[in-house]
Amino acid sequence: MKVLFDIFSQVAGKNISKRRSGCPVSVSLEIFGDRWSLLIIRDMMVRGSRTFKEFQQSGEGIATNILANRLQKLEASGILTVEPEASDGRRLNYRLTEKGIDLAPVLLELLLWGARHEETVAPCAMMAHMAENREAILTEARRRWRERDPTPLLPKFRENFSTAMVGEVQASKRRKAGKGGKR
Repeated sequence: MKVLFDIFSQVAGKNISKRRSGCPVSVSLEIFGDRWSLLIIRDMMVRGSRTFKEFQQSGEGIATNILANRLQKLEASGILTVEPEASDGRRLNYRLTEKGIDLAPVLLELLLWGARHEETVAPCAMMAHMAENREAILTEARRRWRERDPTPLLPKFRENFSTAMVGEVQASKRRKAGKGGKR
């Protein structure tokens, strides 16, 4: 058993003895567990964001120093890579690595969990479709990554819905909750 632990304790040349624990959840959260890192990964995977400016304009209000730090941290962890833009080598484009795209199921489940249990602006019909078609969505995310297709997987949910639209979303969730629990 010790041999097996020693093999897993040196993944990608990194010794986990410097980590808080050897628990896979703890190790994973140390790499991508803060909200900004996950939102950057979301923007790359779901919205097709590739540049510093696109991440900055995602809507959550990330400060430039935090964005730069998280991009460096994600690159150092092997979750994303940086490439100069073909038309202008001074501009940098960020791209998920295979390790990064392997987070697609995690992000999909976080998206569905949040839409199911919290008040969000995510359209109910879209979330229901995604819940019923998990594998197809993950396959499409991988295809877009492989082919470098920048088309967003999902539209950006509008944070500035009118009061009536927010009320409609909340009423729909309440109706569904009355029919056998929360969506």
